Amino acid sequence: MRKIDKRVAEAYFRARTWLVVICLIIGGIVSFGVVAFAEALSSFTILGMPAHYYMGAQGAVVIFVILLFANAVISDRIDRKFGIDEEQNTRVSSGKVLDH
Repeated sequence: MRKIDKRVAEAYFRARTWLVVICLIIGGIVSFGVVAFAEALSSFTILGMPAHYYMGAQGAVVIFVILLFANAVISDRIDRKFGIDEEQNTRVSSGKVLDH
C-alpha cells in the first residue's frame, strides 16, 4: 500500500468527517424534527396515516436506510477521489495460494 501525502490525508479525513456530520444532522432533524413539529404535521396524511405518526413509525427508519446507502456511495466516491479505493490498492496475500 502506498503512502499518502499528509495534506491529502487531512483533506480526505476532512471530507469524510463532513459526510458523517451531514448524515448525523439529517438523522437528527428527521428523528427530533418529527417530534418537535408533530402538531403541525398531524394535518397532513401519508398513506392514510397522520404524517407525524407515519414518520415516527416508518419514515425515520426509511430515511436512515437511505442515509446508509448514500453514505456508502459517497464514501466510495471520496475514496476514489483521493486514491484510497480498494481497486487501486490491492495487496498481495502473504499466505499460500490454493489452485483448484
